[in-house]
Amino acid sequence: MKDLAGKVAFVTGAASGIGLGIATALAQAGVKVMMCDIEEGALAKAVEGLKRTNADVDSVRADISLKAQIQAAADATIARYGKVHILVNNAGVGGGGGYGAWTDKSWDWTIGVNLMGVVWGIEIFGPLMEQHGEGGHIVSTASIAGLIGGASAYNATKYGVVSLSEGLRPALAPHGIGVSVLCPGFIRTNIVTSGRNRPERFSGDAQPALPAEGPVAEMVKMVQSRVEGGIDPLYVGELVREGIENDWPYIFTDTEFEPAIEARFQGIKAGFDKIRGRTPRH
Repeated sequence: MKDLAGKVAFVTGAASGIGLGIATALAQAGVKVMMCDIEEGALAKAVEGLKRTNADVDSVRADISLKAQIQAAADATIARYGKVHILVNNAGVGGGGGYGAWTDKSWDWTIGVNLMGVVWGIEIFGPLMEQHGEGGHIVSTASIAGLIGGASAYNATKYGVVSLSEGLRPALAPHGIGVSVLCPGFIRTNIVTSGRNRPERFSGDAQPALPAEGPVAEMVKMVQSRVEGGIDPLYVGELVREGIENDWPYIFTDTEFEPAIEARFQGIKAGFDKIRGRTPRH
C-alpha cells in the first residue's frame, strides 16, 4: 500500500505506547484512524492530542478479549468512515508469570487479549477489507518474545501471533491484503502496568507474590528499567508505516535479540541433524 493518504485504519491499544505511536504515524501520512482502547480516559486524551494536529481520528472503547465488543467497534468504524483498509491488532497485556506462578485466570486474560483479540480482529475485519476490493494490510503486534522461548503466557500468546501472521500472508495475498507481524524489543510503554486494565472477570485468582530479592526480582527490575528507557513508540509507529507501505513480513524495532534468535534457529537445525540419514519406520 504505497499511497496511504485517504485510507482508513483501525488500531487497538491506541491510547498509549506502540498503539498511539502507530496511530500518530498513520495519521501523519493522511490515514483516517479509528482508535480503540479499553482505557477510556487515556483514549480521549490521545484523540484530543491528535485532533489538535488536524488528524482525522475518532475513537471507540472496547475490551478486545470480548468478541462482541470488537464487532461493535467494527460497526462503529464502518458507520464513521465507510470502510477499513488497515487493521492494527496491537493491544496486549503482560499478564501471568513464569512456571510456578501460573493461574488459570491469568492465562485466560492473556490469551483473551494477546491471542484471541488478534484472531477475532482478523475474523471480523478481514472480510470487510475483501468486500471493498481496494486492498489492505493487517499488522499484528507480537513481540521479540514470540521468537524466543519463555515459560509464560505472554511468550506463548506472542508465538501464536507470529504463527498466525505467517500463515495469513499467503492466504490473504490473492485478495490484495498484506500481512505483517510486529516483533518489538524494549519499547517505552505501559506494558508492565497492564494489570490496571484487567477486567473483573479475570480477577480473584491470586498469583504468587514476586520475591523481593533473588534472580527473579532482579529480572523484573531489569525489564522495568529497560522498558522505562526503551525505544520511542513514535519511532515504532514510523517503522510500522514503512512496513505497511512496503509489505514487510516482519517488522523489528532493533537488532538486540538477533543473536538469541539465530541461536534458537541453530538449536532447531541441530535437532534435524540428529536424525539426518535415518530411515523412518512405517
